[in-house]
Amino acid sequence: MAKSPQFLRLFARIRTHDASSITSRARQPQTRFQCLRQPQPIQRRFTHQPADDPTFESILDKPTRMVRSGQKHGFGLIVLAIIPITAFCLGTWQVQRLFWKTDLIAKFEDRLIRPPLPLPPFIDPSAVADFDYRRVYATGKLRHDQEMLVGPRTLDGEDGYLVVTPLERIVNGKVSKFLVCRGWISKDKKDQKDRKLGLPEGEVTVQGLLREPWKKNIFTPSNRPETGEFYFPDVLQMAELSGSQPVWIEETMRPDLLVSYDREAKGIPIGRPAEVNLRNTHTQYIFTWYALCAFTSVMLWMVVKKPPSSTARRVKHSTQW
Repeated sequence: MAKSPQFLRLFARIRTHDASSITSRARQPQTRFQCLRQPQPIQRRFTHQPADDPTFESILDKPTRMVRSGQKHGFGLIVLAIIPITAFCLGTWQVQRLFWKTDLIAKFEDRLIRPPLPLPPFIDPSAVADFDYRRVYATGKLRHDQEMLVGPRTLDGEDGYLVVTPLERIVNGKVSKFLVCRGWISKDKKDQKDRKLGLPEGEVTVQGLLREPWKKNIFTPSNRPETGEFYFPDVLQMAELSGSQPVWIEETMRPDLLVSYDREAKGIPIGRPAEVNLRNTHTQYIFTWYALCAFTSVMLWMVVKKPPSSTARRVKHSTQW
């Protein structure tokens, strides 16, 4: 049976489409294998590494030694070691000072219990040291016109002054004077007109302690003799000012609270008790310095013997890095 031309054209179109599809499928594996056989080159850039050098030698190949980190002590350890040594030396020095001060106080107390000596008319100043704290007495006239006030000085928390008056004696027609520290008066009795009862006239007998000249403290201001201001009992200066011998006598009295109140109200100087008033605090210093020595020694031992912490472990250290 004859076929129509339209059918033939449709058959031809379908055939052509199938042939093209088969051809494309057949070519596809060929194209894939072709890509595998000829890969496209990939452009990469590499930096130069130390290992590329044929003479390179790793630090791991270097000789090593074991060290402990965190165990180095610097200047602080040196200071910590000096402190106990210095404290021990100061404590030992205070022990020597304690023996010296104890012997000195015992010597002065032995002199106090001896009977008082009459004061010679003229005294060699160099011999006063051998009679320090020795009880003496003398009779003469107090020169109130040459009185000097040293101060301010406190007694029981109240301000006042020390009254220093030359005692004048005439022996074989020669005038002999020495300085007498009569005692303490209150500040409101500074003027002589306010303390007439404290200015005895005629001959009086003074009994007191013969003392060495005082040593000035570096913090004490200098005296002003021209204005009558004396902050420190400078024996040589006051003796030259009054024409006296450089001899210092501290008038004494028996301690009595009622008598002291009566003297203060009348403006009569309150004398010192006949006792040794040297400070002896060397025992406290000994304890302080030796305690500091022991404490810092323990600290030094703990620092040196302290085990390393968890962060201070043994590590390898190359000696040729």
